[in-house]
Amino acid sequence: EQLIRKAEIFPIEFIVRNIATGSLTKRLGIPEGTVLEKPLLEYCYKKDELNDPLISREHIFSFGWASENEIKSIDKMTLRINDILLGMFRAIGIKLVDFKIEYGKIWNKDTEKKEIVLADEISPDTCRLWDVNSDKKLDKDRFRKGLGNLIEAYQEVARRLDILHEQSNIRPLKYTKPQAVKIKK
Repeated sequence: EQLIRKAEIFPIEFIVRNIATGSLTKRLGIPEGTVLEKPLLEYCYKKDELNDPLISREHIFSFGWASENEIKSIDKMTLRINDILLGMFRAIGIKLVDFKIEYGKIWNKDTEKKEIVLADEISPDTCRLWDVNSDKKLDKDRFRKGLGNLIEAYQEVARRLDILHEQSNIRPLKYTKPQAVKIKK
C-alpha cells in the first residue's frame, strides 16, 4: 500500500553506502566490496542534465536547497532507514550495499507546519543488493552491467521478502534472435 501526497521535493538525492562499489570505487580507487566501518552519507544535486553531481552540505546550505536543521533531520531519518533495511535484508540472506532516497515537505494540517517525509520508493531499482553468500547482484546493476535476468533477480528479492507468491504470472521476457526479412519488389 502507498499513501500518496503532494510534496515539495528537496533537489537532493541522499545516498547511503555500506559497502564500496559503483561511483565510490571509481572516484576514490577503493576496491569493490570493501565493507565500510560505518554508513557513508553522500548528497547529489538532483539535476538530470548535469548527471546528478556529488555535492557537499555546504552547497546545500549556500544555495538554500535545505536548512541545517532539515539536513540534520533527514540524515537521522536516512540512517534509521538504513538500520531497518540492513536488518530486514540480512534476515533473508541479502547484503544492502547502498541505496538512494529522496525527501520532500508536506503540509501537516494537525500541526499547521510543513514536515519532512520520505518521498521515494525503496526497491531493487534504488538499492544495490547482493546475495550474502555468492555476492550475486539482485538489483538494477544486472541491467547496467549486462548480467541478464533482471526480472528474475527482482523476483528473487520479492520471494525472499515473502511478497511475491511462487505462482506469480510474471515471467521473464524471451527475445528471439532477429532475422532478416526479404522484401519482394
